[in-house]
Amino acid sequence: MHIETITVGPFEMNCYVLSDDDSRECIVIDPGAEIEKIVEYIRGRDLKPVSIFATHAHIDHVGYASDIIKELQVPFYMGEADLPILDTLKGQAEMFGLQVSEKPVPGSYFTDGQIINFSGREIKALHTPGHSPGSFSFYIAGSLIVGDVLFYNSIGRTDLYKGDYNTLIGSIKEKIFTLPDDTIIYPGHGPDTSVGREKENNPFFQG
Repeated sequence: MHIETITVGPFEMNCYVLSDDDSRECIVIDPGAEIEKIVEYIRGRDLKPVSIFATHAHIDHVGYASDIIKELQVPFYMGEADLPILDTLKGQAEMFGLQVSEKPVPGSYFTDGQIINFSGREIKALHTPGHSPGSFSFYIAGSLIVGDVLFYNSIGRTDLYKGDYNTLIGSIKEKIFTLPDDTIIYPGHGPDTSVGREKENNPFFQG
């Protein structure tokens, strides 16, 4: 399995493309902007998209998701508790003086602990609320895509609509820090890190 990072948009958000070398199937996670870059990567490598995931429904992660849904003709999945945030998509854009596409329509919703089959591999969906109520992280083959829950030496914001600091800290401790220390963390912004590194060095979890 290969995980490709494609950084897009004015917020420099990390979109991820998970692909299987044998089947050529791929999943796109958080196609928030610059859809042409994502589609060019997929088509340039002759990949076969099967679905689109959103870690959460903030503008930088889903602002143009509906465009790539139409372009690739694949279903879109997210956490149901983030629907109120998805409903504010245009309002989020206006706050930053940006444009967005129309609101994407989910085909279904993730559940905590759900196992998703992907080309013979298992992706485990973990409900990790706090940055937003419907945030999900995705664990596959020793890697975890976390959206804006946890970053290199930092954590996600909790001052946004429906964010909650204590909930976020609980999600990280109970869902992420219980994974093996060598689990690679792929965040929504900035560089990769690992579970072990953040347990030892992240200032929010020291003392």
